[in-house]
Amino acid sequence: METRTIRFIRRGDIVALGNVPPDRTLLELLREDLGATGTKEGCGEGDCGACTVVLGELAEDGQRIEYRAINACIRLAHSIDGLALWTVEDIAAADGTLHPAQAAMVACHASQCGFCTPGFVMSLFGMYQNHVARDERITRQLAQEALSGNLCRCTGYRPILDAAQTMAHWPPVRVDEGRLREQLRLLQPAPGNGGAGYLAPPSLDELVQARAEHPRAQLVAGCTDVGLAVTKMHQRFPQVLDLTRVRELRRIGQEADHILIGAAVTLADGYAALAAQRPQLKTFANRFAGLPIRNSGTLGGNIANGSPIGDTMPLLIALGARLVLASTRGQRELPLEDFYTGYRRSVLAADEVLAWIKVPRPQATEFLRVYKISKRFDDDISAVCLAMGLHLEDGRVARISIGAGGVAATPVRARATEHSLLGQPWTEAAAAAAGQSLQGEFTPISDMRASAAYRRDMLGSLMRRFWLESQGMRQINLEHLNLEALA
Repeated sequence: METRTIRFIRRGDIVALGNVPPDRTLLELLREDLGATGTKEGCGEGDCGACTVVLGELAEDGQRIEYRAINACIRLAHSIDGLALWTVEDIAAADGTLHPAQAAMVACHASQCGFCTPGFVMSLFGMYQNHVARDERITRQLAQEALSGNLCRCTGYRPILDAAQTMAHWPPVRVDEGRLREQLRLLQPAPGNGGAGYLAPPSLDELVQARAEHPRAQLVAGCTDVGLAVTKMHQRFPQVLDLTRVRELRRIGQEADHILIGAAVTLADGYAALAAQRPQLKTFANRFAGLPIRNSGTLGGNIANGSPIGDTMPLLIALGARLVLASTRGQRELPLEDFYTGYRRSVLAADEVLAWIKVPRPQATEFLRVYKISKRFDDDISAVCLAMGLHLEDGRVARISIGAGGVAATPVRARATEHSLLGQPWTEAAAAAAGQSLQGEFTPISDMRASAAYRRDMLGSLMRRFWLESQGMRQINLEHLNLEALA
């Protein structure tokens, strides 16, 4: 089978590799093909961060360079075609002088067994490029957010966070961005699909045409879910259709009554756009996996994957989001909650792709909250995710939208509970009745994350919390919720 040559920039040079299988991961390419064994193989699922590397690409304006720390273990090698790549072997000076990200780790005694250290260093390098190199201060909170995708069993994290905040104390190290911009422009993928094994069309028209011609090709975006099929289930994909090069799907459009988010927009950028309009979403956004996952994964990919515990969908359901599906036959639009037909199944036809997500702009009457319940605060999967958007008129419920995850085979909308609240006075009694309705509306299962009973109790508890917060209460304690534990 014809395979396309991968070209990327490393250590200031253009690297070209041919005959790379379409389903080969970036970590395999680094360790086995290039001998770059500093990048470690840990969990193989994007959880531990030991395989973190940094990618650089031109922003939409063609001038700025965006630096993103990503997980190499579940990223397909072909996806870095036309980009710049840094691994832990690449950031020290030619004379051996350590980069500030490395020097700070040494000075702060932030490494013990050392296995996770390369990943932490590369997350620090990404932070350095995005903040220190732009003369921005790294706060403790920023350091915690940027390192949320890296796990360490030894240090307790305090010295690593110290290292993040002290990188600016070392003499500055600058990437030659002028030269890098020219190289990146030179490496822009040529029009067309390249090889037959890995298809990466640059336009929507070419994407839907490729989808029509290759309906059995595996669709990928950031590959944070498909990558697990490769690393954990050992599936092989002889043909891959990558939609992340499609210009139209990489953009966020500002319309009069909604924002239009392309399906290939990263989770990091998609959530940033949502939080720009609804600042209360920032904390929730930061809890979606770790930063390397958000830097790779896409909003459209999370929706299309259809996991019942995906955090994006309950929120977007509560916001009233609609999806635009595209094919050579044209486009069609539907509410997000109508997209799913069963466990990881959807209405998407074999020749269709998810193209855009339309999210209504906030209104003055909107009261929105989204809650994620998980065993760990950072970098963990939800046991329950509940999002609620409330609009009141004269003290009565004029509109209510409730999205839930972790309680059914698909992300779901709580239509019965919504119906019970419409037109009712928004009182404590109404909220209590809604909580009972919510508990009875779904039939959750018991699994390693939570029991069915816990999930049902949590639905009622979160409705109680929503009521309290709608009344202006910001400090919600366990006595108010009448629960022994609330994550």
